[in-house]
Amino acid sequence: MKKTILLSLLMLVSVALTGCYSCHSDKTKQEVVKVDDAKDASGVLASIVVEHLTITDKEAMFLQYGGDYRWYETCILLADYLDSEEQEGLVAGVSNVFQVTYDKGGDSYDTYAIVYAHTPIASTIDTKHGFWVGDHPLNNAKITLTFQQAYEQVVKSNYVKPHSRQCVLRQEVGPAPDVNPQYIFGNAQAQLYVDAVTGAVTNENPAFEGFDNPLKE
Repeated sequence: MKKTILLSLLMLVSVALTGCYSCHSDKTKQEVVKVDDAKDASGVLASIVVEHLTITDKEAMFLQYGGDYRWYETCILLADYLDSEEQEGLVAGVSNVFQVTYDKGGDSYDTYAIVYAHTPIASTIDTKHGFWVGDHPLNNAKITLTFQQAYEQVVKSNYVKPHSRQCVLRQEVGPAPDVNPQYIFGNAQAQLYVDAVTGAVTNENPAFEGFDNPLKE
Protein backbone atom coordinates (compact mmCIF):
# COMPACT_ATOMS: atom_id res chain seq x y z
CA MET A 1 0.00 0.00 0.00
CA LYS A 2 2.95 2.29 0.62
CA LYS A 3 4.09 1.60 -2.93
CA THR A 4 0.64 2.49 -4.29
CA ILE A 5 0.65 5.93 -2.63
CA LEU A 6 4.18 6.66 -3.78
CA LEU A 7 3.36 5.48 -7.28
CA SER A 8 0.34 7.76 -7.34
CA LEU A 9 2.32 10.80 -6.24
CA LEU A 10 5.24 10.06 -8.54
CA MET A 11 2.87 9.58 -11.45
CA LEU A 12 1.35 12.99 -10.86
CA VAL A 13 4.77 14.61 -10.45
CA SER A 14 6.10 13.09 -13.66
CA VAL A 15 3.05 14.12 -15.68
CA ALA A 16 1.88 17.38 -14.17
CA LEU A 17 4.92 18.88 -12.44
CA THR A 18 7.63 18.44 -15.04
CA GLY A 19 5.19 18.79 -17.91
CA CYS A 20 2.59 16.94 -19.91
CA TYR A 21 1.87 16.04 -23.50
CA SER A 22 -0.95 17.52 -25.53
CA CYS A 23 -3.58 14.94 -26.34
CA HIS A 24 -5.01 14.20 -29.78
CA SER A 25 -7.47 11.61 -31.04
CA ASP A 26 -4.64 9.41 -32.29
CA LYS A 27 -3.11 9.53 -28.75
CA THR A 28 0.32 10.38 -30.13
CA LYS A 29 2.50 12.38 -27.76
CA GLN A 30 3.29 15.89 -28.88
CA GLU A 31 5.62 18.64 -27.67
CA VAL A 32 6.12 18.75 -23.90
CA VAL A 33 4.43 21.70 -22.17
CA LYS A 34 5.73 22.84 -18.78
CA VAL A 35 3.35 23.93 -16.03
CA ASP A 36 4.92 27.41 -15.92
CA ASP A 37 3.94 27.87 -19.56
CA ALA A 38 0.30 27.75 -18.47
CA LYS A 39 0.66 31.14 -16.77
CA ASP A 40 -0.27 34.36 -18.53
CA ALA A 41 2.04 37.34 -19.05
CA SER A 42 1.47 38.56 -15.49
CA GLY A 43 2.41 35.15 -14.08
CA VAL A 44 -1.16 34.22 -13.14
CA LEU A 45 -2.02 30.54 -13.40
CA ALA A 46 -5.18 29.68 -15.30
CA SER A 47 -7.99 28.30 -13.16
CA ILE A 48 -8.49 24.54 -12.87
CA VAL A 49 -11.59 23.06 -11.28
CA VAL A 50 -10.76 19.51 -10.19
CA GLU A 51 -14.32 18.21 -10.26
CA HIS A 52 -15.00 19.51 -13.78
CA LEU A 53 -12.00 17.61 -15.15
CA THR A 54 -12.94 14.47 -13.25
CA ILE A 55 -16.48 14.53 -14.67
CA THR A 56 -15.09 15.06 -18.18
CA ASP A 57 -12.63 12.18 -17.80
CA LYS A 58 -15.33 9.86 -16.48
CA GLU A 59 -17.54 10.74 -19.44
CA ALA A 60 -14.64 10.00 -21.80
CA MET A 61 -14.07 6.63 -20.12
CA PHE A 62 -17.75 5.77 -20.48
CA LEU A 63 -17.82 6.72 -24.14
CA GLN A 64 -14.70 4.72 -24.98
CA TYR A 65 -14.99 1.73 -22.64
CA GLY A 66 -18.62 1.61 -21.49
CA GLY A 67 -19.78 1.61 -17.90
CA ASP A 68 -17.57 -1.26 -16.70
CA TYR A 69 -14.54 0.78 -15.66
CA ARG A 70 -13.04 1.58 -12.27
CA TRP A 71 -12.11 5.06 -11.08
CA TYR A 72 -9.40 4.74 -8.45
CA GLU A 73 -7.75 8.10 -7.77
CA THR A 74 -7.76 11.80 -8.50
CA CYS A 75 -4.30 13.36 -8.01
CA ILE A 76 -3.98 17.12 -7.60
CA LEU A 77 -0.85 19.24 -7.96
CA LEU A 78 -0.97 22.59 -6.13
CA ALA A 79 0.72 25.61 -7.66
CA ASP A 80 2.55 26.32 -4.39
CA TYR A 81 3.71 24.30 -1.40
CA LEU A 82 1.06 23.74 1.25
CA ASP A 83 3.21 25.38 3.92
CA SER A 84 4.02 28.41 1.77
CA GLU A 85 2.83 31.86 2.81
CA GLU A 86 1.87 32.45 -0.84
CA GLN A 87 -0.32 29.36 -0.97
CA GLU A 88 -3.78 30.18 -2.35
CA GLY A 89 -5.04 26.73 -3.24
CA LEU A 90 -4.50 27.20 -6.98
CA VAL A 91 -4.31 23.93 -8.91
CA ALA A 92 -1.52 23.44 -11.45
CA GLY A 93 -2.38 19.90 -12.55
CA VAL A 94 -4.88 17.08 -12.18
CA SER A 95 -4.57 13.36 -12.99
CA ASN A 96 -7.38 10.81 -12.87
CA VAL A 97 -6.57 7.10 -12.63
CA PHE A 98 -8.89 4.46 -14.11
CA GLN A 99 -8.78 0.74 -14.87
CA VAL A 100 -10.51 -1.41 -17.48
CA THR A 101 -10.51 -5.17 -17.98
CA TYR A 102 -11.19 -7.01 -21.25
CA ASP A 103 -12.53 -10.55 -21.30
CA LYS A 104 -10.49 -12.40 -23.92
CA GLY A 105 -12.40 -15.63 -23.41
CA GLY A 106 -11.31 -18.90 -21.88
CA ASP A 107 -10.65 -17.37 -18.45
CA SER A 108 -8.19 -14.95 -20.05
CA TYR A 109 -8.31 -11.21 -19.32
CA ASP A 110 -6.37 -8.07 -20.24
CA THR A 111 -6.26 -5.25 -17.69
CA TYR A 112 -5.10 -1.69 -18.29
CA ALA A 113 -4.55 1.34 -16.04
CA ILE A 114 -5.49 4.56 -17.81
CA VAL A 115 -4.34 7.98 -16.58
CA TYR A 116 -5.85 11.25 -17.82
CA ALA A 117 -3.55 14.15 -16.90
CA HIS A 118 -4.21 17.88 -17.26
CA THR A 119 -2.51 21.25 -16.86
CA PRO A 120 -4.41 24.48 -17.64
CA ILE A 121 -3.36 24.33 -21.30
CA ALA A 122 -2.65 20.68 -22.13
CA SER A 123 -3.86 17.13 -21.52
CA THR A 124 -2.66 13.59 -22.12
CA ILE A 125 -3.91 10.03 -21.87
CA ASP A 126 -1.46 7.32 -20.80
CA THR A 127 -2.39 3.63 -20.91
CA LYS A 128 -0.36 0.96 -19.10
CA HIS A 129 -0.84 -2.79 -19.23
CA GLY A 130 -1.36 -4.00 -15.65
CA PHE A 131 -3.41 -3.72 -12.47
CA TRP A 132 -3.96 -0.75 -10.14
CA VAL A 133 -3.81 -2.02 -6.55
CA GLY A 134 -4.28 -0.62 -3.04
CA ASP A 135 -7.49 1.36 -3.60
CA HIS A 136 -11.21 0.71 -3.52
CA PRO A 137 -13.03 1.98 -6.63
CA LEU A 138 -14.56 5.43 -6.21
CA ASN A 139 -17.32 4.92 -8.79
CA ASN A 140 -20.11 4.57 -6.23
CA ALA A 141 -18.35 6.07 -3.22
CA LYS A 142 -19.97 8.97 -1.38
CA ILE A 143 -17.88 12.11 -1.86
CA THR A 144 -19.39 15.26 -0.37
CA LEU A 145 -16.46 17.68 -0.25
CA THR A 146 -14.91 19.28 -3.29
CA PHE A 147 -11.14 19.62 -3.45
CA GLN A 148 -11.33 23.31 -2.56
CA GLN A 149 -13.46 22.53 0.49
CA ALA A 150 -10.96 19.87 1.57
CA TYR A 151 -8.10 22.33 1.04
CA GLU A 152 -9.86 24.91 3.22
CA GLN A 153 -10.29 22.29 5.95
CA VAL A 154 -6.54 21.64 5.93
CA VAL A 155 -5.63 25.33 5.94
CA LYS A 156 -7.77 26.13 8.97
CA SER A 157 -6.69 23.04 10.90
CA ASN A 158 -4.08 23.31 13.66
CA TYR A 159 -1.84 20.65 12.15
CA VAL A 160 1.60 21.49 10.79
CA LYS A 161 1.26 21.66 7.02
CA PRO A 162 3.43 19.23 5.01
CA HIS A 163 6.03 20.74 2.68
CA SER A 164 4.30 19.34 -0.37
CA ARG A 165 2.32 20.32 -3.45
CA GLN A 166 0.53 16.98 -3.66
CA CYS A 167 -2.99 15.83 -2.84
CA VAL A 168 -4.70 12.59 -3.82
CA LEU A 169 -8.35 11.60 -3.45
CA ARG A 170 -8.53 7.87 -2.80
CA GLN A 171 -10.22 5.21 -0.70
CA GLU A 172 -7.29 3.15 0.46
CA VAL A 173 -7.54 -0.57 1.16
CA GLY A 174 -6.65 -1.08 4.82
CA PRO A 175 -7.58 -3.11 7.89
CA ALA A 176 -9.98 -0.48 9.29
CA PRO A 177 -13.52 -1.14 7.96
CA ASP A 178 -15.93 1.33 6.35
CA VAL A 179 -13.48 4.22 5.90
CA ASN A 180 -14.68 7.08 3.70
CA PRO A 181 -12.61 8.35 0.76
CA GLN A 182 -9.90 10.76 1.86
CA TYR A 183 -8.20 13.79 0.40
CA ILE A 184 -4.59 13.10 1.36
CA PHE A 185 -2.30 16.14 1.39
CA GLY A 186 1.44 15.54 1.71
CA ASN A 187 4.17 13.09 0.82
CA ALA A 188 5.83 9.96 2.20
CA GLN A 189 7.16 11.92 5.19
CA ALA A 190 3.99 13.68 6.38
CA GLN A 191 0.33 13.58 5.46
CA LEU A 192 -2.93 15.27 6.41
CA TYR A 193 -6.14 13.36 5.74
CA VAL A 194 -9.47 15.08 5.05
CA ASP A 195 -12.56 12.88 5.15
CA ALA A 196 -14.34 13.45 1.82
CA VAL A 197 -17.74 13.06 3.51
CA THR A 198 -17.44 14.65 6.96
CA GLY A 199 -14.55 17.08 6.41
CA ALA A 200 -12.72 15.79 9.51
CA VAL A 201 -8.95 16.37 9.42
CA THR A 202 -6.32 14.09 10.94
CA ASN A 203 -2.63 13.36 10.58
CA GLU A 204 -3.18 9.61 10.99
CA ASN A 205 -4.31 7.36 8.15
CA PRO A 206 -7.97 6.42 8.87
CA ALA A 207 -7.61 3.22 6.82
CA PHE A 208 -5.07 2.06 9.42
CA GLU A 209 -6.65 3.54 12.55
CA GLY A 210 -5.63 1.26 15.42
CA PHE A 211 -3.14 -0.57 13.19
CA ASP A 212 0.40 0.11 11.95
CA ASN A 213 0.42 2.74 9.22
CA PRO A 214 2.75 1.63 6.38
CA LEU A 215 3.74 5.25 5.65
CA LYS A 216 5.07 5.60 9.20
CA GLU A 217 7.51 2.72 8.79
